[in-house]
Amino acid sequence: MLADGDVVLRPIKLRDQRVWREVNRRNRDWLRPWEATIPPPTPSGPIAHRPTYRQMVRHLRAEAHAGRMLPFVIEYQGRLVGQLTVAGITWGSMCSGHVGYWVDESVAGRGVMPTAVALVVDHCFRTVGLHRVEVCIRPENRPSRRVVEKLGFREEGLRPRYLHIDGAWRDHLVFALTAEEALDGLLARWHRARPQGDRHAERQGGPAGGRGTADPSPNPRNAPGNPVERP
Repeated sequence: MLADGDVVLRPIKLRDQRVWREVNRRNRDWLRPWEATIPPPTPSGPIAHRPTYRQMVRHLRAEAHAGRMLPFVIEYQGRLVGQLTVAGITWGSMCSGHVGYWVDESVAGRGVMPTAVALVVDHCFRTVGLHRVEVCIRPENRPSRRVVEKLGFREEGLRPRYLHIDGAWRDHLVFALTAEEALDGLLARWHRARPQGDRHAERQGGPAGGRGTADPSPNPRNAPGNPVERP
């Protein structure tokens, strides 16, 4: 478990199913523009189907056990409000992974997502031993771009038609950090950079605005935490 104040990251569980589904149902319109979708099958390719919640969790656990993924749910003030996963973890000479996330619209604008991303990146660099972490975001998704910009991620460029999102192949911007660029720790950096007014707004509830993105559906190929619209 990773925690900072009201924000907690913990492993996803089978018993989260009811709450997870309710949060996703309530946020359908909020998440749809950034949600990973399954492209039409090719003549020689398999027909993909969205698995059940239980199948998704079992897939995430298997990938975590194999050292290829770190799947978390996000809790804020004790309730489940989103999901964050480090996926595509590669070892050897690369030691890299990518982060995907989504968050409940009701808590957007309260600093939940920057805090969660900072927590997990610090964990990846300091405990897991990764050297590089990246986040891929649609150029149109300005709220999610603000999350990585606030944390000092470096923009690396555009990947044309990178992921199938909301029914079409979409371009994504790549943001990345290496361990050398975050020696001070992202959480400490976020606390220093965050305006005092933002902290006060969070304690008071804060305005809506700003969202994490990722696939909220239980599709193992594009499970939350694969490149950002794949949370």
